[in-house]
Amino acid sequence: MTVKPSHGKPTWTKSSYSSDDGPSCVEVAATPASILVRDSKTPHGPRLTLTTTAWAAFLSYASRTR
Repeated sequence: MTVKPSHGKPTWTKSSYSSDDGPSCVEVAATPASILVRDSKTPHGPRLTLTTTAWAAFLSYASRTR
C-alpha cells in the first residue's frame, strides 16, 4: 500500500482488503514525519503512529508472508 504524505488534516486510505460488504480492516494516512494507522470500524478511536522506517519494515515483512 502506497501512502502519500499530506500536510494538515490526514487523508485516510482504506486497505484494499476492506470492502463495504465484507470485514472492515485498517486505514492509513501519512504525515511528513510518520504513518498513522487506525481501525476502519472506529475511525475516531485510537490510532498507531509509526515512523516511516517502521512502516517500511512492516510492509516488507507483510509482503513476504502472504
